[in-house]
Amino acid sequence: MAGSLRSRNRRDVNATNEPIVAALDMDEPTSDLEIYSKEVLSALISDNLPPTPNNFSLYFDRLLEDKSENLRKQIQSMLELEESNDDENTIMLEQSLKKGFGSVKSILSVTANLYKNMALMTKILDKRKKELQANTEIQAAASIAASLEGDVSKLNSILKKQSLQMKTLYDETAKIVKNVENETIFDNKFGVYNKRYLMTKIEQEVELITEFKHKSSLIMIELSRELKDSVSNEKAITLMTRTIARLLLKTSRRSDTVAHYGNGVFAMLLKHTDIPSALKASERLCELVSNSNFFLADREIQLKISIGITDIATLYTVEEIVVSAMDGIEKAYSDKKIDFAVSLRQRSAQNTEKE
Repeated sequence: MAGSLRSRNRRDVNATNEPIVAALDMDEPTSDLEIYSKEVLSALISDNLPPTPNNFSLYFDRLLEDKSENLRKQIQSMLELEESNDDENTIMLEQSLKKGFGSVKSILSVTANLYKNMALMTKILDKRKKELQANTEIQAAASIAASLEGDVSKLNSILKKQSLQMKTLYDETAKIVKNVENETIFDNKFGVYNKRYLMTKIEQEVELITEFKHKSSLIMIELSRELKDSVSNEKAITLMTRTIARLLLKTSRRSDTVAHYGNGVFAMLLKHTDIPSALKASERLCELVSNSNFFLADREIQLKISIGITDIATLYTVEEIVVSAMDGIEKAYSDKKIDFAVSLRQRSAQNTEKE
């Protein structure tokens, strides 16, 4: 399999016009992917980072951004053939579990309605029985009605007992689902990771930065408040916010973490990305969003976002890092000429670290 994949991608390397880093003594590479992998490994060694699978993956994505579109497409197509993500499998499991719980809830609702209808039927039979008893000429029919009432009452009693049993099972299932939700990593509403997962990833990144001294950044993104105020339609705002989430996923690297922090505010954890690179990423994201129009009835709306930027400073807690990025959003709003800004707290942290 590896041999066939190699032969399919063997071609003139110079056709891509990509710089080749020959810092490692290996056999002569036979494909663009091998050449690029050697370059990634050389970059890791040059930056004094251990060539672990995680670091290699991060640099693999990071360096690929500067390559030609032709090479990016070629490598991405190969990656798609072997991509297997444990987080994605977990997300699918979460979605299946919630869907199954929704089905159980629907069954309980149908059963409750059936019980109500049986109770109504019992009342109707009781009424008709009294009407028959008032007529002395049809005592036989009244006797049959009384017998039928007894049968319905027994059935109603059984159904009530089973309904209570089902409700108990439902309550137990609800507790299980609630416990699972406390451990979930996915936000169903916007199709990205949730706040819990984001905070965990930031905490892990702080530990990695403490160990390896590299730079990473966090950006917080929200739909422009001015735009939301001008629309005022909650359904339309939700649809626009979902559009922003899709665009964030579209522009992110595999090593980035895109999450919904809450109240329509999103976050992107940019690993091995310093502030200047985070600024460039924010600029590209703002351009991408501004070129995406949203149609509301006969009205065309140009989407707009505001972004706050901070670095992952080991001096602060995870919560303080998030607040720092949120302060960057407020700074962007304070200057009508910009859509993204670096947090003032981030600069303060840099000065403290230097001291």
